[in-house]
Amino acid sequence: MTCKGICSRYKAQKPVGTGRYASGQRRCQICEIFIKWEGLWCPCCGYRLRTKPRNLKYKAKLRARVEAEAQEATGINTVEETVEVVEPIAVEAKPKKARAKAKTAKTTTRKPRATKASKTVSVETAPEEAIAIKA
Repeated sequence: MTCKGICSRYKAQKPVGTGRYASGQRRCQICEIFIKWEGLWCPCCGYRLRTKPRNLKYKAKLRARVEAEAQEATGINTVEETVEVVEPIAVEAKPKKARAKAKTAKTTTRKPRATKASKTVSVETAPEEAIAIKA
């Protein structure tokens, strides 16, 4: 899986005013170029082509552009077309608590299991009848 130089025939120029992925270009990580190719695999090295950006900021831009194009295609135009870019929230990690007891020393005690013969349930229905059920 190395670059054989075939990809230079399909090398794409950077588009003006739009992004590379939005204009249909794909990137090969092995050949390290953007190519204009319709397949999922690089014609040169056979490696899988990237069709979406990896950076969160550029993912949001592409998503907004695709949604805007979809609205134009369906004819839905609203007055309030605003795109909000949500920034990730930084969360501080809590420090782990140190365990006071060693893992080898177990201080928990278990209750002995009850056998089936020792369970007795009595049901009272009427004063004349008393029924004892063993489960």
